[in-house]
Amino acid sequence: MIASAALLASPCYAIVGGATPSNDGLARAVVTIVGSRGNFCTGSLIAPALVLTVAHCVQPGAEYKIVEYDAARTPELKDVKRVAIDPGFQMQAMLAHRATADVALLQLEIPAKGKIPAQLGAPLQPISPGAKFTIAGIGVTVRGDGKSGGIIRAARLVATGNPGSLQIRLVDPATNGTREGLGACTGDSGGPVFEDQQGGPAIVGVISWSTGPNGSGGCGGLTGVTPLTLYRDWILQTARQWGFAL
Repeated sequence: MIASAALLASPCYAIVGGATPSNDGLARAVVTIVGSRGNFCTGSLIAPALVLTVAHCVQPGAEYKIVEYDAARTPELKDVKRVAIDPGFQMQAMLAHRATADVALLQLEIPAKGKIPAQLGAPLQPISPGAKFTIAGIGVTVRGDGKSGGIIRAARLVATGNPGSLQIRLVDPATNGTREGLGACTGDSGGPVFEDQQGGPAIVGVISWSTGPNGSGGCGGLTGVTPLTLYRDWILQTARQWGFAL
């Protein structure tokens, strides 16, 4: 997880391994989510007032807000009107790095400023090992150092193992997950996973968890992705109920 201890564990952490800061292109859809329990995660706009993230980051019992920055980079907290979590989500499955419906939507009170919603999609099938994806997040660049987070960074990773409609595991192609490389870390949970498709880059998944090299604890090894293949219909249906046409 990439939230915080307040969410029971650390399934994912911010993008580590020297990922490049990014404020243009795909990063224009990325937002920071903060919770009243002290956790922070990543989300992405799929409409001006609609944010896609992961279920484990926005559990009941807390209030959530979006962080926006003015021209002087002064942070401002923006209200979240409501939250919807896919009913199939199981926290224990996610904590064990098993596939589950780790998907959620947030409706903002007012549209986000200075942001451009991204196209929503699903991974092209079949997904082969080596398939390329781009992840983005606001997580930490140094594990355990919260001050190293808060800047949008992106990294190009490749699928490994047996990727499919339930789960995709990504690695840095330069390290193949056997030593520290690019990957998600604390604060990156909920971040978008993009794939280049015919109509342009589309969000095809969300970041759920991470490991260190060779499956160890931490970051820079595997990045666990919940693909939207099975959950896109729920996202579209919920959006329609809230008055959004995606």
